[in-house]
Amino acid sequence: MKTNPLSCIIIISLVLVAGCNGRKSDKKVKDASAETNAVPDTGFTGIKQYRSGNKLIKEITFNNGVREGLMKSFYMGGQLYQTFWYEKGLKEDSVRWYYLEGQLFRTTPYKHDTINGIQKQYYRNGNLKAKIGYSKGMRTKFFQEFTPEGKLIGPYPEIMVTIKDDYREKGSYLINLGLSDKNTAVKFYRGNFVSERFDTTMYKYIGPGNDKSFIYLKKTGNSGPDHIDVIASMTTMFGNKYLEYKKIDLPYKDLN
Repeated sequence: MKTNPLSCIIIISLVLVAGCNGRKSDKKVKDASAETNAVPDTGFTGIKQYRSGNKLIKEITFNNGVREGLMKSFYMGGQLYQTFWYEKGLKEDSVRWYYLEGQLFRTTPYKHDTINGIQKQYYRNGNLKAKIGYSKGMRTKFFQEFTPEGKLIGPYPEIMVTIKDDYREKGSYLINLGLSDKNTAVKFYRGNFVSERFDTTMYKYIGPGNDKSFIYLKKTGNSGPDHIDVIASMTTMFGNKYLEYKKIDLPYKDLN
């Protein structure tokens, strides 16, 4: 059989082209693989400074674009205002606030970016001013305040209850709430502590506050609670929130 020289040349050319294309494809796969396995580090590592005009207001330490280590903020006069400690972008350890003159004002413990532990407040003379409990970001019942000389402050106002019982005549039962000290600002909530925590998502606010708060119950004919739980969140002379609980027993079993 005779072989056409032109046909041979065409076949050889096609084979060479296919081989070249194959080598190019292999090279692209290798390049893509290398690029995937060696992604460049684009995050910033070091300390960034933030200014308002020519005033330094904040310094943040980063590791590969994530907050890691000490963060500082400053008063406009340049004095240290706050320090935070970050680990992998989350607040850990204690956040510290400082008076303008440099003394420690408050420390707040954090665990995984959430307040957890005993917050402490200080007077300018360095003496302890208050200790306030937190658990998983929520307040607990633990609470202490001190005078500048170190004396424990207390007792705090108590929840006062007055009843208007119209159950037999009108089928109603009115519970008026107040404090033993009418000058203390307070908000009342219906509910009890949940695992020793003041979880506001579990409570119903009883407006409008102070000695004008009340719970109005009606006779329903159905089984109801045998008591009402009330928590008072009162503002102390230092601006802190003291929590007081009271259980109010109900004489009728079908109120709601």
